[in-house]
Amino acid sequence: MYRQGRSTANRHLVLYTFPNMSTERPRLGLSVSRKVGGAVERNRVKRLLREAFAHLEAELRPGHDVVVVARPLLGELAEREGLTGVDASLEELIARAGLRVEAEAEAAVVEGGGSS
Repeated sequence: MYRQGRSTANRHLVLYTFPNMSTERPRLGLSVSRKVGGAVERNRVKRLLREAFAHLEAELRPGHDVVVVARPLLGELAEREGLTGVDASLEELIARAGLRVEAEAEAAVVEGGGSS
């Protein structure tokens, strides 16, 4: 399944994106292993990831499924910086993956030779 999608990663997260034109809004899947921490820590990380995704969801292109895999360092980031750190890490990957609506518009401007 992961072969059909694209992946982007940083030191805290791995982001897989899959085209899915049957959905109007992007869907989120999460994977948080025991390497991140105990049950309480994993649940906190999942809650923070869902909240960070909810903040960005309105800016994302429709027709994609997103799977976020938490790396062990995300537990430390969540403990140290909370939602702010998780949000920044996820936002970085979404921008790199080109999933934002404005990223699509910017790419069209660059390809078209700029705005007149």
